[in-house]
Amino acid sequence: MVNTEDLGDIEAVIQDEEDIKAPQCPHGPAVLFEVQCEGEKKGRRFYACSACRDRKDCNFFQWENEKVSEARLLAREQQNRSKLPPFTHEQYCTRFREFAGLPLDQKRFCVECQILLLPVEWEGHASHRVLSDITVSQLRRPSLLLSPLENKKSNAQYLFAERSCRFLLKVLSGLGFRKFLCVGTPRLHELIKVQSSENKSSDPMKSLLLDIDFRYSQFYGQDEFCHYNMFNHHFFNGEEASRVFLDFLTEDRSKVVMVADPPFGGLVKLLGHTFSKISETWRKQQEPGLGVSEMPMVWIFPYFFELRILECFPSFAMLDYQVDYDNHPLYKHGKSGRKQSPVRLFTNLCPKDIVLPKEEGYRFCAICERYVSAGNKHCSVCNACTSKNGTEWKHCSQCDKCVKSSWSHCSSCGYCALPNHQCGQTGCFNCGDRGHKLRACPKKGKKNLQQQQQKKKKKSKSGKAAPGTLNKSGNKTTGKHKRGKHSRGKK
Repeated sequence: MVNTEDLGDIEAVIQDEEDIKAPQCPHGPAVLFEVQCEGEKKGRRFYACSACRDRKDCNFFQWENEKVSEARLLAREQQNRSKLPPFTHEQYCTRFREFAGLPLDQKRFCVECQILLLPVEWEGHASHRVLSDITVSQLRRPSLLLSPLENKKSNAQYLFAERSCRFLLKVLSGLGFRKFLCVGTPRLHELIKVQSSENKSSDPMKSLLLDIDFRYSQFYGQDEFCHYNMFNHHFFNGEEASRVFLDFLTEDRSKVVMVADPPFGGLVKLLGHTFSKISETWRKQQEPGLGVSEMPMVWIFPYFFELRILECFPSFAMLDYQVDYDNHPLYKHGKSGRKQSPVRLFTNLCPKDIVLPKEEGYRFCAICERYVSAGNKHCSVCNACTSKNGTEWKHCSQCDKCVKSSWSHCSSCGYCALPNHQCGQTGCFNCGDRGHKLRACPKKGKKNLQQQQQKKKKKSKSGKAAPGTLNKSGNKTTGKHKRGKHSRGKK
C-alpha cells in the first residue's frame, strides 16, 4: 500500500467538469492529486480521500487509470457500506418524534454511543455512561450534548463561543439576511432555530445546516440538516438532499448568506472550489439583469491563509474580528500576544457595513473605511491598516512593507525576521537545499522510512521477542498480544 506522505509535495487537481470516473470512499467521491516533487513519481496522479489527511482515518488510495479488480471493488463497496450511519435520516426523524413523546424520566442519551435512546434499547446500553432526563432545551442545543470530533487532520469540531455566535447573527440579520446556509457551523444553526422559535415574527429567520457529522440527523428534520462533505460538495443522501439544498436557495426571495467554518487542516483549494459551486448554484437562481456575480459569503479561517483564500475569491476582504471557540485551548478572545485567536472573517460583504463591537476595542478607520482592532494602526506609507494578528506592526523601508514589531531587518538575508533567526535558512529544513521547501523535499519519504526502521530496531533491542522465536517458557511466539494501549482495538 502506498503512503501518500512518501510522495512528498502533492497538489489537488481541480477539473473543469464533474469527474464521473472518480472512485468513492466512505466520504464520497475521492479527489485527484498530482505528485509535484522531483523523482520518478513526479507528475503521477492518484485518488485519495477528500476529507481526511490522516490515512488512519481513511486509507483510500488509487492511482489514476489503475485497473481495479472486481474483488477489490467489492471489498471497497462493503467498506463504504460499513461506514454508513446506523439509521437513515428518515429513520432518525421517526425516532426523534417517538423520543420527544416520552416522559422526562424516560428520555436518555448514551454518551458512549452518542445516540438518543428509546426504552427498548436501554438494556443494550446498560454498561454505558448514560445521561437521563434530557430536556427540550438540551434537544434544541445538540452541540452541547454531543461530544466534539477531535481529529485535527479531518473533521475536528471547534464550536463557536456564545460571543462570536451572537455577534455573527446580530450583524448578518442587521444587514437584512433572513436565510442562513450554515456550512460546518452547528452552533449558529442552533441559535437561529432557538431565536426563531422564541420570537414569533412575520419575517422569521431560516437556516439549513450542511455538516459531515451525521449525528445531527437525530435532532433535525430533512429540511433543516443535510449530511454533507464540504471538501467535495457531496451530499450523502443523494438527490433528495441535493433538492433540499436547492429548494433552500430558491424557495423565496429572502436574502441568503452562506457562513462556513471549515476544519483548519483542510485544503483551501478544495474548499474554494466547493464554495464557488455553491455560489454558482445560487447565482443561476437569481433574476436575470440584477448583475449579481457572487453569493454573499462569510468564510471563517485563520488569518495566515489570507493569500490562498484571496486566490480563490479576489473579491474577499479579511476583517479584524477575532473568532473564538468554546473547546479550543488557544483560540480564545481577550488573550494577548501569541495566544490571541488567529481566526478571522473573510467575506465579500462590504467591510464598512460589518460593525465590530467598540466595547471590545475595535474602532473605525475612516481612511480604510473598515473597522479594525485596537492595535492595528494605519500606516501612512502603505496607506492601510496592515496588522494581521491584532498587534501593532511597524513599517520597514527596506522591505517596503509593514512587519511584526518583534522582527528586525537582516542585511544578510535581505528581509525582516526574528533577531535570533538562523541566517540563510530559507530553503528545506529536511535536507538543507535552498531550492525547495520542506513539503516539496524529495528525501522526505526516505527520512520517514529511516525513522520507522530506527524505531523497529529500538523495539527489538528492548527485549521483545520477534514472531516465531522461543520465549522464556520455551513456546513459540506469534507476534500477537492482548489488547492494551498498543492494540488496534478501541482504547
